[in-house]
Amino acid sequence: MKTLDVITIGRSSVDLYGTQIGGRLEDMGSFDKYIGGSPTNIACGASRLGLRTAVITKVGDEHMGRFIREQLEREGVDTTGVVTDPERLTALVLLGIRDEDQFPLIFYRENCADMGLAAEDISEEFIASARAVVATGTHLSHPKVEAATLKALELARKHGLRTALDIDYRPNLWGVAGHGDGESRFVESAAVTAKLQSTLHFFDLIVGTEEEFHIAGGSTDTIEALKAVRKVSGATLVCKRGAQGAVAITGEIPDSLDEGEAGPGFPIEVFNVLGAGDGFFSGLLKGWMDDESWPVALKYANACGAFAVSRHGCTPAYPSLKELEFFLGRGIVRPDLRNDAELEQVHWATNRKGDWPTVRTFAFDHRMQLEEMEGYTLAKGGAFKELCLKAALQVQGGRPGCGILCDNRIGRKALHAASGSGLWIGRPTELPGSRPIEFEPELGPDLGQFREWARENVVKLLVFCHPDDDAATRALQEERVLRLFTAARRNNLEFLLEIIPSKVGPVDDMTTATLIRQFYDLGVYPDWWKLEPLKTPSAWANAVAAIEENDPHTRGIVVLGLDAPEAELAASFEVAAGFDLVKGFAVGRTIFGDAARAWMKGAMTDAAAVVQMAERYARLCEVWDGARANATKEAAE
Repeated sequence: MKTLDVITIGRSSVDLYGTQIGGRLEDMGSFDKYIGGSPTNIACGASRLGLRTAVITKVGDEHMGRFIREQLEREGVDTTGVVTDPERLTALVLLGIRDEDQFPLIFYRENCADMGLAAEDISEEFIASARAVVATGTHLSHPKVEAATLKALELARKHGLRTALDIDYRPNLWGVAGHGDGESRFVESAAVTAKLQSTLHFFDLIVGTEEEFHIAGGSTDTIEALKAVRKVSGATLVCKRGAQGAVAITGEIPDSLDEGEAGPGFPIEVFNVLGAGDGFFSGLLKGWMDDESWPVALKYANACGAFAVSRHGCTPAYPSLKELEFFLGRGIVRPDLRNDAELEQVHWATNRKGDWPTVRTFAFDHRMQLEEMEGYTLAKGGAFKELCLKAALQVQGGRPGCGILCDNRIGRKALHAASGSGLWIGRPTELPGSRPIEFEPELGPDLGQFREWARENVVKLLVFCHPDDDAATRALQEERVLRLFTAARRNNLEFLLEIIPSKVGPVDDMTTATLIRQFYDLGVYPDWWKLEPLKTPSAWANAVAAIEENDPHTRGIVVLGLDAPEAELAASFEVAAGFDLVKGFAVGRTIFGDAARAWMKGAMTDAAAVVQMAERYARLCEVWDGARANATKEAAE
């Protein structure tokens, strides 16, 4: 049985994309970091579309190599074929967007890790586990990586796999252009043409731009170049034509490209062509591997290419399958896709990384409550929160589904230490007790400090609000919620909105649902909701319905504790666990309150505090898991 659909082989790199649009690369002041390299991008893009993909490449034994490996795993790409090279550094690319025609880039690939890939790194068993192998032209440019690529292709042929080539011609990576010519896509070279033509017989599918077929065919006349390729290969040839879309040619080369099989194009604004070909190939693979007709496969490919040229970065721009289906069903609303709010919400919500079917959260982001305790100082508060983290990690024990809420003002050391631990991490932004909302001063007057947050931190905002709020209060709070949500999304941070109406006025079964709809009407789409324990199944059903009718892709809900006794929390969990959208809890003082009061006065040791908090947190986890198990059992009966 085949466990993979597609294995790609070749380049992997870290792409540093300049964030200032319209400036020279020389003047870039900041960069966004992504994974890159044509086969790496293709594997990620195809994975987003539902194909089971893997990549064969090499990375360095350092931070950037680990970044590539971890990001591939987050994208659902099998990393069995990713080899760590202890001697070489991971490749690096610096890129910029000057305008719609100029995209300066510099490749740092001198003796880089992926160019160390060798024939002995290719496993026959691994190749045989797939349905197709995709090679890229750059790894035919040097004898060592060429040998690895050809071995993979020979094994693919032996085991009956489909084979495809992305010509991916980069003149400077073939040594026929200088380091400063990374943007160049075509320089004539008889040697490159000869090398490519010696391998084209391996492939069932060959994909390239007109310029790339020029180098493969040895002619700057596209039809003549395609005819030269056809003489040495019976592959289906897919020629990309930019704004004119693309054509597939399965037999003899026609006298005009217009006679090839085509799919519909998508007239959108060109923002960034870098990585568009890889996005195109991802969509093409989806159609090809699903045995769709070439017009349908090209429709997928053109749409994925359209997403890529309209967004910043390569892999981050590619659509999920749900997003592609949404786009093809709805059509183009505005040509600058990155500014289509509805489409961007689907893109964000269906490409978030990490799976959190359960989130049992120890909330120790409290500030005001600690500051009011006898014996409190800022230093002691910070030290206590480190003890809270120890308790959380002790309960987690490497298992998924545990989380914390921790602030940066008192709990900075604990917050930073939690990064990379596998915990879900929420971080508060509101000034404690404020109504109308005020933000923690650390965020800055323009909320610009989000750029300094760890990407795994979830932006948490607590709002004391009620449907009966006066117009002025509601308007002010909504303006601030929207501003914070927008800033969080701009910085690629997930957003948790906590609403507590019971502290403002009387509540009934519709109160929370009404507030949820108000925030969606505002244009706020929380990744997470944090809700107080609702008293009845009807109230929960109303709240869940309000969320699902507005955002079918939300992460879910966590139930807050409000310093309730454990027995009361257990009762609320029994009601909440009956709804799949409720993923867990976020409870604080019930866990840490007694320990904090004793520890601050010197009446409890560090070790005893950790033991007590870990026991209480673990017990609540068991209570939640039991409630969920009971609900699942009842639903099945």
